[in-house]
Amino acid sequence: MKNFVFIVLLASLSFLFIACSSTNRLTMVITQPAQVSIASDVAHVGIINRSVVSEKNKIVDKIDKVLSLEGLHLDKEGAQQAISGLQYELERGKRFDTVKIIESQQDFEKGLGVFPAALSWDIVDQICKEHGVDVLFSLEFYDTDTAAGYEMTMVRIPNNLGIVAEVPGHKIKLNTVIKNGWRIYDPADRTIVDEYISNDHVFSKGEGINPLKALEAIIGRKEAVFSISANLGANYALYTKPERIRIARDYFVRGSANFKIAKRRALVGNWDGAAELWNSELNNPKLKVAGRAYYNMAISNEINGNLNQAIEFASKAYADYGNKEGLPYVNMLKTRVVNQQELNRQLAK
Repeated sequence: MKNFVFIVLLASLSFLFIACSSTNRLTMVITQPAQVSIASDVAHVGIINRSVVSEKNKIVDKIDKVLSLEGLHLDKEGAQQAISGLQYELERGKRFDTVKIIESQQDFEKGLGVFPAALSWDIVDQICKEHGVDVLFSLEFYDTDTAAGYEMTMVRIPNNLGIVAEVPGHKIKLNTVIKNGWRIYDPADRTIVDEYISNDHVFSKGEGINPLKALEAIIGRKEAVFSISANLGANYALYTKPERIRIARDYFVRGSANFKIAKRRALVGNWDGAAELWNSELNNPKLKVAGRAYYNMAISNEINGNLNQAIEFASKAYADYGNKEGLPYVNMLKTRVVNQQELNRQLAK
């Protein structure tokens, strides 16, 4: 009974807080510029796999594979999956005219879990000219490390009669870390556009009456490694695309009768109608009410994409009327202006 009373009281207080709040929240979808900015005139992209083991690293790599309990071709095939994931997502985005995987015959030194030295610009130029690409995506390194845990335990297995019995057995746990690093080379500007490292894990476990049976019980690990590797490549491709995100803004709904009517108009999506009423309060003799009106007019202008006008209204709300929400809002709007300029640059083609 006490819990019920507490819940009712809490709900009542929450309702009272919402009802008395001076602001309402709205959300809107905006487009952010790509995190990785590639020149707008780039139309043809090449992808190389630099993670292929070079001759002088093969001995080290074999030792690493033994210590990590890795399959013979796990790194090679996993890297191919990462590259395929990158290619698929770049093509799906339709940002570039062509996206080709380049099977280079050159022996690149492998980065064993870390970035190797960057490719020389002579090599980058040669690859790009030979294959007709403007920019080069390079999988600089790809590595899987597997740590194994082993213990004796009781395992449940069915006997010949179909009855499940507990018998002494073995349990194996595997933690596979997938590490990969990318670079993007732009030979036109002689710049490395981006360097990026990402890691992920695959956890596997199995039980059996002997260690071999326990290891056999770990099914799907290889497939999981390949799936995650493809996702890592695809996720990196997404960094080159503008992103649509949802942002939240709070606007004032109390201060005068016009604010109350404007609230109802806003709730039904009539933002222009709400703005008419907020605009009529800009000269309200009460500084607090006028400040809220200026702030809300900044919101209205942001909704309509007029970011510079929004900054003017928000600045006046803070500087002339002391609306404390105005200053952080001005800073958010200035960031949006910079992002919009970068987005326009990225989309210009």
